[in-house]
This record gives sequence, structure tokens and C-alpha cells, in this order.
Amino acid sequence: MANQEPIRTDIPKLGFGFMRLPMKENETIDIEQTKEMVDIFMDRGFTYFDTAYVYNNGKSEEALRESLVKRYPRDSFQIATKMPLWAISSADEYEPRFQESLDRLGVSFVDFYLLHNLSGDRIDATEELGGWDYMKKIKADGRAKHIGFSFHDTADRLDKILTDHPEAEFVQLQINYADWEDEKVQSRLCYEVARKHGKPIIIMEPIKGGSLAALTPEINDIFKKANPEMSVASWAMRYCASLDGVLTVLSGMSNIEQVLDNTEYMSDFRPLTDTEREVIAKVVDALNATPTIPCTDCRYCVEDCPQEIFIPRIIETINEYTLYNNLPGSQRSYSFATGRRGKASDCIECGTCESLCPQHIEIIKAMKTATELFE
Repeated sequence: MANQEPIRTDIPKLGFGFMRLPMKENETIDIEQTKEMVDIFMDRGFTYFDTAYVYNNGKSEEALRESLVKRYPRDSFQIATKMPLWAISSADEYEPRFQESLDRLGVSFVDFYLLHNLSGDRIDATEELGGWDYMKKIKADGRAKHIGFSFHDTADRLDKILTDHPEAEFVQLQINYADWEDEKVQSRLCYEVARKHGKPIIIMEPIKGGSLAALTPEINDIFKKANPEMSVASWAMRYCASLDGVLTVLSGMSNIEQVLDNTEYMSDFRPLTDTEREVIAKVVDALNATPTIPCTDCRYCVEDCPQEIFIPRIIETINEYTLYNNLPGSQRSYSFATGRRGKASDCIECGTCESLCPQHIEIIKAMKTATELFE
């Protein structure tokens, strides 16, 4: 295979995620503010930009072209973008999707190309449709300097993928201190699998969609007492950047203030000290001790709900808001939870769900809470 240059290990530890860009009132990307954000990022020595075919309905790739590609030498930055696996139904669809990304970006190659969210049923579908063969092809012809994938699944599945496909040069994982020991996300276990296979790691969701920048006042105080000068978000970013084997840590920055904050403490990056790790451990303990609705996701309540409300997901969103105090983030989660199912406000209070709940949760009350919070 051609183009066997190794991945650079000197890429700065902060990457610019081009998913949550500043928006105008008409729901278009604010390009002028984005340009200013890119200038600050580049001026402070950071070079890695992450986008995807689907971000902002394709407008993210175009915004990257206007704010970065047209304004800086091509060898001064790295671009990562992704193949939308859920939109692929035949092998001949890979090429036009990839070429469309190149055209939107205004480049002849990308530095990092990812199979987007290689998880669940998409793992086998990608095998059957020749996705890995296509990735090796664009690596060989130089249009993708490095190939890998983003992943939201279990550690054992990650292990199998990396065993079956040593051609994957890196992996993008959801890692943050809140999800490190989470049984569903399996941040630590996935990290350990990637390290076992010797793959560089790109970290996504280090601030958990903004949630770790908007904790409850009581938990914020733990950080502020430890270091009043550091932002709450900076603890989460530094936690991830302190891990061994990490290529860069992505932050989906939405305004100039976030770029200034991130680039300030990451320009002079210092790994966490033992004392600082103890502070984060104290925060994790406080999060774990926060009372939440004790839903076990058994889904007994779902099957007989006449309004087809996905009750466990809505309760999960309420718990997310209780823990992280991030209303915009929880509203996004609620939109996903109710996108194809009934809303909390659709509840007719028939009580069927409560009669089936092994945990004796006051589900009707929870649906009223969700309606007030998220609708």
C-alpha cells in the first residue's frame, strides 16, 4: 500500500470540532465569527480541525473551506472528516460521498478520514459493503493520508474491529471523566483496547456535549476552591489530554470566548497533577451521589404505552439535566429521545407504566417534569 507515512505525534493536543459553530438568527453559520475563531486557534499554534459529511447538513465542511482552506496554506493544518455509514446502502455510494466532502472542503486530500460511528449493525454492514476496502483504496491513492473510525460501542466490539483491521491507523473515542467507568459508554475499557493495539486515540466529547462545563453550583465549587483561575471546562479537557497515547482532544467550540479559554490553558498544557486528579475524583463521587430517578432501562413500561413514549430515554434525559445542569444539551438529548416516539406531553396518565415498573417510579410525575423542562 502506498502512502505509509506515520501519523505525526506532535499535533497540538487541542482540536477544533466544527459541529457546534456559531449560528445567525436565520439558522445559517456565522462565517465571519467562525473566521475569527479559526484565526485565534491558528495564531496560538493549533492545527487540527474535525468535521463530517453530515455536520450542519454539509454546511460545516463548506464553512471549513471558507474560514480555513481558502485563507491558510494547506500544509499548515490538518483536516479530518467522515463517511456517513448510515447513508450507505451499496458499495458504489462510498466514492461520491467522499468526493463530495473533498469538493465541499475545497481540498484534494484530507489528513484523517474516518468511518463515522462504526458501531452496532454498521460494523457488519461496512464489512459486507466493502467499506474497509474503500478506505484502503483512498489511502493508497493519497486522497486520505490516514484512515480510521469513530466508535460508540462496547470494548469487546472495538477489540474485534482492531484485530480484524490492522489497517486502521487511529480510533476516535468518547472519553471524559464522567464516562470513564460508565457501563454503557465504557470509556476506560475502550481506551485500554486502543492502547493494547497501539492505536493513537482522538478524543471526542471530552466535555460531554458541554455538560462538564455546566455542572451544579455545588460541584462547580469543588473545582473553584481547588483553582479559582481555571474554568470548569478546562479540568475536563486537561483530564483527557493527560492520557497516554492521545493524538488530540476535540472541543466543539461555539463562540470566541470558548476558543480563547481553550487555547489559553492548552497553549501551555500541563498534565494533571496527583492533587488535581484527586479533585476530579471528588467531583465524580459528587456526581455519583447526586439523587436521580432509579430507572434500570428494563423497558417494561415501553411495550404497553398507548402513546408510544420511550419512557427510559426521557428519564435518562431528566437525570442528565439533574447531574450536569446543562439545559441546551439535555434539550438536544430529549429531541433525540422523542424524534420517532411520543413526547412526554403526550402522556394520558393511564398509569399502565407505573403498574409495570419494578422500581415503583412515579413515571407520570416524571413525564410532567420532562414536559416543563424540555418542551
